[in-house]
Amino acid sequence: MIISKKSQPKLLEQYRIALENVKEQSEIAIKMADLSYDAIKIAEGKELLIQTRNGYDFNKKENEKTVAASTLFKQEKKHLDKQFKEHRKKSKAILRKNPEILQKLGIDTVVPNAYINWIEMIRRFYTNIDKDILQKLKPLKITAEDIHASKLQIEKVEKARAVYIQKVGESQDATKQKNIIFAKMEDWMRDFYNIAVIALKDSPQLLEAIGRKRKS
Repeated sequence: MIISKKSQPKLLEQYRIALENVKEQSEIAIKMADLSYDAIKIAEGKELLIQTRNGYDFNKKENEKTVAASTLFKQEKKHLDKQFKEHRKKSKAILRKNPEILQKLGIDTVVPNAYINWIEMIRRFYTNIDKDILQKLKPLKITAEDIHASKLQIEKVEKARAVYIQKVGESQDATKQKNIIFAKMEDWMRDFYNIAVIALKDSPQLLEAIGRKRKS
């Protein structure tokens, strides 16, 4: 589990600088190599850092896809809701003396907030508008084309929601994988810093070069 309070981008940059400076500054490299952190060991850390960076970047992209999918779903849902409310209002007005039809269309009750109940109400409404009911709605300019368009919009909403749920799952999986590799990276760097404090105990300026300040 990641326990650092720093943001992950800051950690990535901190680790990158630390491993780069071990390689570039010969004095640090020599002192660290004396305590088993030679070029091969540092290369191991750099490879792990590459994997961590890739995991972070992939997770970020998946999150962006989820946001885009959520935005599209909300847009399609809003469009359908607007259509339905207009048709529902007109239908209730012209069919107010026909309670059995209002019940058949499912518009004799309040519109639910929960998505499943909401979409089912809309599906019932448009599915149950037959030719006879459509004829009654004609004075308020609700046409067969309007009903067909709304049915297509239901399909768009359901497809957008399916994609959104899929992206949420993929994003969550990417986050899980990223956190696993980040935990490995932090654990590796924790050991690295513990050794660095010992190797560079007489060189506080070198400790600072790898992102560590010696405690007074």
